[in-house]
Amino acid sequence: MRHIKLGVNIDHVATLRQARREKNPDTVEAARVVYSSGGDLVVMHLRQDRRHIQDSDIERVRNEVKGLIHLEMAAVPEMEKIALRLRPDSVCLVPEGPKEVTTQGGLKLEGKQTELAKIIKNLSNAGLSVSLFTDPEPGAIRAAHNLGADSIELCTSKYSEAWGKKLQAKELEKLQLAGFLVKELKMELHAGHGLDYYNVAPVARIEGMDCLNIGYSIISRAMFVGLKTAVSEMKRLIQ
Repeated sequence: MRHIKLGVNIDHVATLRQARREKNPDTVEAARVVYSSGGDLVVMHLRQDRRHIQDSDIERVRNEVKGLIHLEMAAVPEMEKIALRLRPDSVCLVPEGPKEVTTQGGLKLEGKQTELAKIIKNLSNAGLSVSLFTDPEPGAIRAAHNLGADSIELCTSKYSEAWGKKLQAKELEKLQLAGFLVKELKMELHAGHGLDYYNVAPVARIEGMDCLNIGYSIISRAMFVGLKTAVSEMKRLIQ
């Protein structure tokens, strides 16, 4: 049976904590539950506005919990320095807007190749695996490959938001074709954004899929069934 890694994003554990500026719910405890429930890596997005995950969350999970850490971050010098200091196992460069509720689509690479290539090179030289969050478009995938990224994380938001079987099938086909190109370029294939317990299975079945990064739906379900059950249920669905 093919093993697809599950990255569990714990940003919204921190969102709840930050609502009261309390110590709980603790991201370290959340990370322990993720790993013990079948999650393969813990995902954290350190936003520039620090609306949920804080620098200390990454540092504590790194030092206190045994497991893989995947850091999502904007491609800016501040975040590059933090990644080089805290040393997650892997990094995904994502777009980030100050007023957005959540990430809006893949990275727009036009005019940013020089700065992106520099950041990717510095992170890679430090031993960090680097992925770029892109829309399922051939141009973006080839550009990411040329910039030196190790992996592509396909943005699944349009698929997740598609209404009706016909439109959803069309978006799934785009992801499948993009996946073929990623593997042709000998890169790791990841996907995420908006995936839940009802729409994840077809994406998991895309040929060559290596890892799915999922957060909001898992944390939402955890409110009713507990984080351990929520993670293990998702893990079963993607295998």
